[in-house]
Amino acid sequence: MNKKVIYKHLGTMEYGDCWAYQEELMQRIVQTKIHNRDDHLNHPTENYLLSVEHPHVYTLGKSGKEEHLLVNTDFLKRINASYYRVNRGGDITYHGFGQLVLYPILDLENFFTDIHRYVRFLEEIIIRTLSEYNIKAGRRKGETGVWIDAEDEQKARKICAIGVRSSRWITMHGLAFNVNTDLKYFTHIVPCGIQDKKVSSLHLELGKKLDMEEVRKKVLNHFEYVFECHLVKDEVDCI
Repeated sequence: MNKKVIYKHLGTMEYGDCWAYQEELMQRIVQTKIHNRDDHLNHPTENYLLSVEHPHVYTLGKSGKEEHLLVNTDFLKRINASYYRVNRGGDITYHGFGQLVLYPILDLENFFTDIHRYVRFLEEIIIRTLSEYNIKAGRRKGETGVWIDAEDEQKARKICAIGVRSSRWITMHGLAFNVNTDLKYFTHIVPCGIQDKKVSSLHLELGKKLDMEEVRKKVLNHFEYVFECHLVKDEVDCI
């Protein structure tokens, strides 16, 4: 099993371009699996991890409801935001500047073949990162993602959304961690389809703006620890 993960920091990238890039990387892994099966080979499959920030965009997952986008196309144009229906799980969410987005394109056969465990691992990475800022975060039953005051129905607020896709045990899409995110953009949707819960950010919780690179490094360190993998930085093979 290959526990090496090729890490690519993409900077700021339009959502559609990044989605296409994820699909391209996923297909590379698929082709290796097909060749291994058809030619009785045992070539290792690659794993990738992308970090990125997106310009304003709303994405609706396969199980999402269109009415959870509370504004029309003209309004989206006025706020310079785009909108995509995507092939991940989950409902609607927002991506924008100041948000740390991670897209793991992993062959789970290199790790474990359990998609629920995989999602719990993504949550654990952010829970551990938040603990470094003395923020106690956790999970809510039936509501994927990372929450602060998770057990308090009145105070519970989501700081990280998670939506994934898996095919042939290869993952794509991932997590969106609100660091310095402008939370007013969440008022134009029903975040993750959950009507009565608020959204938060690290900035809001701590009352100060965070250094994105500092937060990113902490997240990557926890990614390595939780998945028991080794990140290898690659700045060449990007679009």
